[in-house]
Amino acid sequence: MKTRITEMFGIEHPIIQGGMHYVGFAELAAAVSNAGGLGIITGLTQKTPEDLANEIARCKEMTDKPFGVNVTFLPVVNAPDYPGIIKVIIDGGVKVVETAGNNPSEYLPALKEAGVKVIHKCTAVRHALKAQKIGCDAVSVDGFECGGHPGEDDIPNMILLPRAADELEIPFVSSGGMADARSLVASLAMGAEGMNMGTRFLATKEAPVHENVKQAILQATELDTRLVMRPLRNTERVLNNPAVEKILATEKAKGKDLEFGDIAEEVAGVYPRVMMEGDVECGAWSCGMVAGLINDIPSCDELISRIMADAEAMIRQRLSGML
Repeated sequence: MKTRITEMFGIEHPIIQGGMHYVGFAELAAAVSNAGGLGIITGLTQKTPEDLANEIARCKEMTDKPFGVNVTFLPVVNAPDYPGIIKVIIDGGVKVVETAGNNPSEYLPALKEAGVKVIHKCTAVRHALKAQKIGCDAVSVDGFECGGHPGEDDIPNMILLPRAADELEIPFVSSGGMADARSLVASLAMGAEGMNMGTRFLATKEAPVHENVKQAILQATELDTRLVMRPLRNTERVLNNPAVEKILATEKAKGKDLEFGDIAEEVAGVYPRVMMEGDVECGAWSCGMVAGLINDIPSCDELISRIMADAEAMIRQRLSGML
C-alpha cells in the first residue's frame, strides 16, 4: 500500500508505532520496523543523550529498516538536554523524529539540515496548521479517544480527521482509537495517509513491558479508561484502577484549589514501577479506549500482516462490492 506517508518515511506499510514512556525501547521499535511499519524509540525514557545514543545503536543492530525517535517537549523548569538529544539523533543517522508537546521550531533547522523528517503530534486542527507553518513534514492527528494526552477540546476522530483533511496540505496520520484494519481503512477514507498506534502495540509479544500490563489491557473494555488532571488542563486518559479513583476523588474534593502536588504520588514517576515491575495499580498510566478492541497479544509482524491483509480484503471486496 503506497501513501504519502510510506513514501516520505521509506516504509512498506502506513503504520506507525507511537512513542510511549518506558515502552518505546529498541526491541519494540525494531520489531515494528522489521514488520514493515515505522518503529519509534521514546527519547525521554532514556535518562541522558548518551543513553539515547546507545539505544539508537542497539536498534540499528536489530533492524536495517527506518525507525524514528519520539521527542516530547515538556513545559518544565528543569528541561531535559534537548540540544544533546537532537544531536545524538542526527549523529545516529535517524531519519524520522516524532515530536510532541510544545512547539519544536527551535530544533527544526538542525533536523532539516540533517535530512530528518519531522512528524508532530497534534490534538487540534489549529495545532496541526501551526506545525505545517513552522515546517513539519507531517502531523499525527490525535483524537479524544487516545491514551495519554488528548488535549482539552474533546474532539473524536470521526470529526477531527475530516477537519484535518479539509485544512492541511502536508500528509497526516490518524492517532487515537486505532487497532486494526477497520481503523486503517476508515482513516484513509477520512483523508489520513496512515495510522499511529500506541496501546495496540503495548499488547504485543515484543513490547518490553511486564506481562501484567499486557493482561490488564486484554481484560479492559472501552469503558475502563478515565480522564485525570482535567482541572490542571493537563488531561491524560489512563486505565482505571484504585490509584486513579483516588486521583479523581482528590480532584473532586479540592475543586479549583487542586495543585499537582495533591496527586503527585499517584502520577509522578510511576511508569518504571508499572511497565518494568508490573505493579499496574500503583498509579495512573496511559491507555486508550481502544483497549476494548484488543483481544490478543500477537507479534508485531503478525499484527501488521493481519491489518494489511484485512485492509486489502475490506477495500477490494467489501467496499468495492457495495458499488
